[in-house]
Amino acid sequence: AEVKQLDALLAKPLVSFSDKDLTGNWQCRTIKAGGLSPLVIYGWFKCKVSDDGDGSGWMLEKITGSQRTKGRFFDDGEKRSIYLGSLSVNDDPAKPYGSGPQSDQVGYAFRNSVNEWRIEFPAPYYESKLDILEFKR
Repeated sequence: AEVKQLDALLAKPLVSFSDKDLTGNWQCRTIKAGGLSPLVIYGWFKCKVSDDGDGSGWMLEKITGSQRTKGRFFDDGEKRSIYLGSLSVNDDPAKPYGSGPQSDQVGYAFRNSVNEWRIEFPAPYYESKLDILEFKR
């Protein structure tokens, strides 16, 4: 069942980021593939995307769950953005991006619809070979 969920997510067509606004509250969940377990799909948590107001773009913060992320998006064409963020655990403050491989996160963000998108993190430092953070509202 979990493999079918992952296949369905990855098979969805991509749409442009340019005419969509990511700001606001989202449900988000982590999918871990390879590594310690072949595939794990976690439950839904809370994430928030805000516009920093100074023109540099969107900022993401995963605000619930034990593994959290906080970072920024950078344009990489019509249908893909780059996410640079920092992993933190529980209520520990997120370190700035560039603090090292144990906390740095790099991923590609893809939009599937107005209310669905994801970030793919290849070769994360902990636990798996691919992490996907899926978003819906």
